[in-house]
Amino acid sequence: MPLYVYEARDPKRSCGKCKDGFEIVQKLSDPKLETCPDCGAPIVKVIGTPGIGHSRTDLHYRAKRAGFHTLKRVGKGEYEKMY
Repeated sequence: MPLYVYEARDPKRSCGKCKDGFEIVQKLSDPKLETCPDCGAPIVKVIGTPGIGHSRTDLHYRAKRAGFHTLKRVGKGEYEKMY
């Protein structure tokens, strides 16, 4: 299910939860929230940044595990072995 981020429309008329913004997990079919669940102040949905982490199965990790070597370019026509 997607993670949505909401924040207060008017920070002066809001509680600590919606003033700083809060995240909530909702189904796609659920209606968007229009008021804060705690204080009832009007809120808006904002675009949040996705959390993208480093994959442990990336190309270099798999190549090293399979016994291949990776070269790093250090100069024009010069390479050094990374692993």
